[in-house]
Amino acid sequence: MSRISSVKPIQRTTLTEAAFEQLISLVGKGEWKAGDRIPPERDLCQQLGIARTSLREALKAMELVGMLNSRVGDGTFVCPRSEFLSRPLLWAFTGMDQEELHDIMESRLVIEESIAGLAAERGTEEQIAKIAEAVQLMRDNIARNETILEADMAFHLAVSTAAQNELLRNAVQLLRNLMRQGIYHKLLIPDIERSILKGHVAIYSAIARRSPLAAKRAMRRHLEETMTIVTRLMKRSPTRPKAAVKLAKRSSQFPPSQHQASNGFKH
Repeated sequence: MSRISSVKPIQRTTLTEAAFEQLISLVGKGEWKAGDRIPPERDLCQQLGIARTSLREALKAMELVGMLNSRVGDGTFVCPRSEFLSRPLLWAFTGMDQEELHDIMESRLVIEESIAGLAAERGTEEQIAKIAEAVQLMRDNIARNETILEADMAFHLAVSTAAQNELLRNAVQLLRNLMRQGIYHKLLIPDIERSILKGHVAIYSAIARRSPLAAKRAMRRHLEETMTIVTRLMKRSPTRPKAAVKLAKRSSQFPPSQHQASNGFKH
């Protein structure tokens, strides 16, 4: 059994809280790094001097805030820092009011618009190629009639990576996690995938041309349409996606037959 040098036996008061604090410190100090599998529960219990019940409560708390990810049959792993707090914030998203929802989407617009411009200025050829790969993955998903959700996420993270600013990339990851449910609901609208693809192609093309202004404009169009659709979906029926999709289609400024034809309809 490998011992962790900074783990100390815990006093018998507030065992779960004390274990939680000490385990968090392992992540904070970098002893447990992103992607690491943490030691078995039995080993941790012995080192901390607590029962398995208290340890499991502490580990569960860490999982709930997005620090750990438990995989059945494989173990428990440390999540990337960009995912910390994403789960409780995602849960909060499902019950937030319209003003809070607008604030999140507005933040995403401001940040990702700037990131698109930076990507056009700073992105390496390899990083821009990753953006192209995400666009191609989206095309492949559409051809196979598969969801484009993961390709959509990969595209925006590739753009943020090309901006070469780790803080901004982490902000994008957090905001994308927050928006994941709304984006999922939006993707339920029939035939919307090709319109989303057009928006992504426009952003990629501008970045590949090294045109910061065009990249920012394309990203803004893309995100403004997302703001419109997601606000409509979540306002009408945040917990009933199918009903929300029907309502969104009825009240959309673009009739279904025009979704693909409209150049202004971007994801």
